[in-house]
Amino acid sequence: MCAKPIKDDAKPKVGTTGHSWDGIEELNNPLPRWWLWTFYLCILFAIGYTIAYPAWPLIHGATPGVLGASTRADVEADIQHFDALNAPIKAKLVAADLTAIEGDDALKTYALAAGKSLFATNCAPCHGAGAAGVQGLGYPNLLDNDWLYGGAIDAIYTTITHGVRNTVDPDARNVGIYMPAWSDKASGPLADMATAKLSTDQIGQVVNYVLKLSGQTADEAKATAGAQIFTENCVACHGEDGKGNRDLGAPNLTDAIWLYGGDEATLTKTLNAGRGGVMPSWGYAAPGTTARLTEADIRAVAVYVHALGGGE
Repeated sequence: MCAKPIKDDAKPKVGTTGHSWDGIEELNNPLPRWWLWTFYLCILFAIGYTIAYPAWPLIHGATPGVLGASTRADVEADIQHFDALNAPIKAKLVAADLTAIEGDDALKTYALAAGKSLFATNCAPCHGAGAAGVQGLGYPNLLDNDWLYGGAIDAIYTTITHGVRNTVDPDARNVGIYMPAWSDKASGPLADMATAKLSTDQIGQVVNYVLKLSGQTADEAKATAGAQIFTENCVACHGEDGKGNRDLGAPNLTDAIWLYGGDEATLTKTLNAGRGGVMPSWGYAAPGTTARLTEADIRAVAVYVHALGGGE
């Protein structure tokens, strides 16, 4: 038996939205019931969430929520938990002789891991993620064996602890000691530190002497004249042989490693304007403040930097 077809006029009529495009009307079909209930449940969940948890931003902070939940507090609790777990080995690291850490596998492993993390957070912005420094900006390469203040682990530790030429730590290296501005046209504190004022020609002669010292191509006549000027003004810091002085942070001028660059133009700029890089103190705490890093942190960074390849 065949079913009788339903006539069109017997089907339920669906209203339209009133929209029409090229004669095609948009039907106002109801939303699926499952979708509608899901939507309502989402609204109820959102309302409940904003009541239970921190949600709405205010001028100072946000609504706290009736449950008192805090992701910041959760993170702080996790930090305190792991600090407690690491407390024994941190205490051992602080008590250990720096030169003896290398021989303690457990202590060395911890120090290298912690130091790497601390270096990435605190030191990499200047020295680079790979610790290769940034030539031209005065950020030293920590991978080679050319150190301004020494590459032994205790020297590295001292540099990290007190920094260089900062105005915070009274024990910072080279407080008040800078590479002077030698130009007779220079003025200011760096120019006042120079023992003499050099003309443009004299600076060119010293530059050529330094180029010769470092094995680069130089004008021989200018270099010969520059040797005398160097002896009279520069040996006090860089030494008679130009190999520098770590007590003063004076760099070695005889190799191919340069903090700002060793080409003629950069050397000329250095002599004209002077240099005075600053490194912050990571271990000094002024009254009423806390140090940037703890003693254990500083030791971990020192071990890590010393192990990068250039440590002495």
